[in-house]
Amino acid sequence: MSQHRPSAVIVLAAGEGTRMKSATPKVLHGIGGRSLLGHAMAAARGLQPDHLCVVVRHCREQVASHVVQTDPLAVVADQDEVKGTGRAVWCGLRPLPDPLRGTVVVTYGDVPLLTTRTLEDLVRTHETDANAVTVLTAHVADPTGYGRVVRDLDGSVARIVEHKDADEIQRAITEINSGIYAFDAAVLREALGRLDPDNAQGELYLTDVLALAKADGRPVKAMGTDDLWQVEGVNDRVQLAAMGRELNTRILREWMRSGVTVVDPGTTWVDVEVEIERDVILLPGTQLCGCTRIGARSTIGPDTTLTNCVVEANARIIRCHGVEAKIGAGAEVGPFVHLAAGADLQPGDAIGPFRRAPGVAVWGGGAATADDDHRAGPASRA
Repeated sequence: MSQHRPSAVIVLAAGEGTRMKSATPKVLHGIGGRSLLGHAMAAARGLQPDHLCVVVRHCREQVASHVVQTDPLAVVADQDEVKGTGRAVWCGLRPLPDPLRGTVVVTYGDVPLLTTRTLEDLVRTHETDANAVTVLTAHVADPTGYGRVVRDLDGSVARIVEHKDADEIQRAITEINSGIYAFDAAVLREALGRLDPDNAQGELYLTDVLALAKADGRPVKAMGTDDLWQVEGVNDRVQLAAMGRELNTRILREWMRSGVTVVDPGTTWVDVEVEIERDVILLPGTQLCGCTRIGARSTIGPDTTLTNCVVEANARIIRCHGVEAKIGAGAEVGPFVHLAAGADLQPGDAIGPFRRAPGVAVWGGGAATADDDHRAGPASRA
């Protein structure tokens, strides 16, 4: 465990997300088998903070319920009528112990590729350098819409200027604010009480905390990242799809480096909580969803979707759809088989279009009926 454990992580998830054009709150849209907020909370919980707080407002009951289901130890805080990220963080501090000491990390519920490792690096940098504030930044080719990081001659952060408040010179800056910070808790709480909505949007900006800390003579620095995906938020469904594809690419890359063969990464999708043992082969059109587990040397696909299934070693699953099923070692399933919830194939079973076990429905060929249930027996006799 890292010695740099923050006192609290506050995840801001109060926004409406109107560009999603959805009845579902933006942070509850999912990629990789988790909601956007679920990804953000997992990264935050990985820091092992004393307190994890999620600030909610839009569709409050839905989002709050999801927070509790995802992490029963998390605290839910309600944002009030006052606008701005500064006010949201103030609302997030309100249910936490006072005085809160140590480091407070602030992040967002719509940055699903942000990792615990990056947050650990941020906290480590912040505490090693004894900063009042440390902000995660990145350089982008087109910084339009982002807050710009204005630095002093010594390289420290002078302030962050929001795009709508920036002048022509400031808008030419390519270093942008990710919105992810590590704060000294005492500095944060004191500065939040001094925020002023005198800006283009009439909001209480969290970014103004940096300028206030700087004016008080406290060290304010930045930690940069070259991985822009980690600081990218999701605002619409185009970005949601792009983020989902990138997440899947990263998941498959890790599995391939761990000894799994993925024949066609472009058509293979694996959720974040799936577990795969070595020498598994995933053929084109395979989707492994939920908490599916795949045993060593099994071959899955093509055109197979398994959700919350357990597949033991040396199984062969082809053109199959399974939900909450168990496939024993060495079993052969398919093609054109639906494994219903609770299906339990024994080691060596062979199930196909004209033979099925209890709890297994078959399509294609049209010959199977409810009276046809029987086991095919070991694969060697199929």
